[in-house]
Amino acid sequence: MAKDGLSMADIEKMSARDAFGEALAKAGETYPNLVLLGADAIGSTRAAAFMKKFPERTFNFGIAEQEMVAAAAGFAIRGKIAVATAYGFLLSLRACEQVRTDVCYQNLNVKLMATHTGLSMSDAGTTHHSTEDVAIMRSFANMTIVAPSDALETVKAVNAVLAYEGPVYLRMGRGSLSAVNTGDYDFIIGKAITLQEGTDLTIIAYGIMVNEALIAAQKLAAEGIKARVVNMHTIKPLDVECVLKAARETGAIVTAEEHTVIGGLGEAVAATTAEYHPVPVIKVGLQDCFSVFGPEDGVRNAMGLNAEHILAAARVALERKHR
Repeated sequence: MAKDGLSMADIEKMSARDAFGEALAKAGETYPNLVLLGADAIGSTRAAAFMKKFPERTFNFGIAEQEMVAAAAGFAIRGKIAVATAYGFLLSLRACEQVRTDVCYQNLNVKLMATHTGLSMSDAGTTHHSTEDVAIMRSFANMTIVAPSDALETVKAVNAVLAYEGPVYLRMGRGSLSAVNTGDYDFIIGKAITLQEGTDLTIIAYGIMVNEALIAAQKLAAEGIKARVVNMHTIKPLDVECVLKAARETGAIVTAEEHTVIGGLGEAVAATTAEYHPVPVIKVGLQDCFSVFGPEDGVRNAMGLNAEHILAAARVALERKHR
């Protein structure tokens, strides 16, 4: 049984959003001042698990994400832990002004818990793809960004985010994720997790791309290349110490994210190394383009979000390292 109250075996079978719903419902018992706000998507985000247990603490605003976020700010001012849940593209784009001005400017205790992020809404069209949300949220002062890599980490992330004081954007996908984290480890906001040691280069990833990074590392190992794999579950604040340790000890870095390479993890890592310890940094992600749409795996492959592209990036990073 995990410390978070759900068995690990049960959690690992869940999608990230199902794990989020169960964790949020459980947290409602711990935090009597926790309130849930939705925008006509409480069911599809799986926050309905909380709503069933605490209907008097649940508020559905319909298709009105701006009003939902503004109201969350009001709840926070009154001492509530306000959880606003919706799809990622709606929280980051449609409610952008309210997130910036109502929540971040006032540094309020609002938790923006987004599902269906990245390309998980692949067949719904480009309008529903959430591939700029990290860049947008990173640009706001006071905002913390957390992106768990599997269902187990999602439960831990929900609990850590609720205990954390201040605005947080929790980024989750839609479907099931391969389990990449093992054991009842401590999840600390702002502290990355090294999943695999290595000395030749480092692959830093978050979310669904952590599993792809591990697959790429296995293929590199077959070639005699030792790749370190880091789960950077907190994108802001970045674990600068971890990044610089990787730069010093491995001399080359590949970043991987289900997001545009503009303004995301890759740029954060590159800026950090450029300032303190320059090394080659190759970014895997959407290359300044909008995505195509279709079946989820096909879309990710078409946009280069897989282990093969991480492997190719690693070879470029190693070649530049040895120039």
